[in-house]
Amino acid sequence: MAPRPVWKGYLKLSLVSCSVAMYTATSTSSRIRLHIINRETGNRIRNQAIDSETGDVVDNEDKVKGYEADDGNYVLLEEDELDEVALESTHTIDIEEFVPREEVDEIYLDESFYLVPSEEVAYEAFAVIREAMKKKGWVGIGRVVTHRRERLLMLQSRGKGIVATALRFKNEVRDENEYFDDIANVKVPRDMVELAEHILESKRGHFDPSKFEDRYEDALRAVIKAKRAGKAPPAPSEPKPSNVINLMDALRRSVKGEGAAKGGAARARSSGRRTSAKRKTAKHKRLKKAS
Repeated sequence: MAPRPVWKGYLKLSLVSCSVAMYTATSTSSRIRLHIINRETGNRIRNQAIDSETGDVVDNEDKVKGYEADDGNYVLLEEDELDEVALESTHTIDIEEFVPREEVDEIYLDESFYLVPSEEVAYEAFAVIREAMKKKGWVGIGRVVTHRRERLLMLQSRGKGIVATALRFKNEVRDENEYFDDIANVKVPRDMVELAEHILESKRGHFDPSKFEDRYEDALRAVIKAKRAGKAPPAPSEPKPSNVINLMDALRRSVKGEGAAKGGAARARSSGRRTSAKRKTAKHKRLKKAS
């Protein structure tokens, strides 16, 4: 069964517009779902809405959203009033500007959506907008209203479609200086940095999300499987204490450990590296001296 779009409307670039549908690009449906259970009966617990003053149970038809004013009273907002908040972005993603992708700080990125044309007549206009962004290497910035909240979007061409990534607003990102200002300025010895660089090089790879699994989910499944079989849950492995007494010693041991683990593969590739190794002789001498 195809997923339902979270939003349908129009993508607009100046006077060019096309009908589009927006789908969530990620899913958490594979995660283990846990319920709250009554230990004595084994039954699920049902939550109820309780009046904070009277203690009475509130029926669904009596629930209404409200905003607390300065005087402590509440302004009640009916569902139809919330649906009728007048914003163009409720029905249209109007691309307001285009910026280089590298100018968008990663800290502002939130969840992502797939944007696709929702009608055959929209294919051409959609493709024009997508290909123009791809040629320029720029991303579009627009707005959309979902779940009764206006969100900033970064639009980026991806394959035959467009990925719309929700952006956090400026007031939602905390000032990094409040956290980083107290970090002392430390002068790091050059030998230490070179040893650390060597460790980084030994662990260099290419990002492949298929290599990374949710180990907590796997461990939780093992616990559930053991309990269903009437066995004791697997005991977690305890971290081994480190005997390293200083940072330089830790770096040296790390370099030796990585070298031993990848020694076989390194020897197989050594013949192809001889030329580049000659150009790095000076750096290797310093690394050897530090080790």
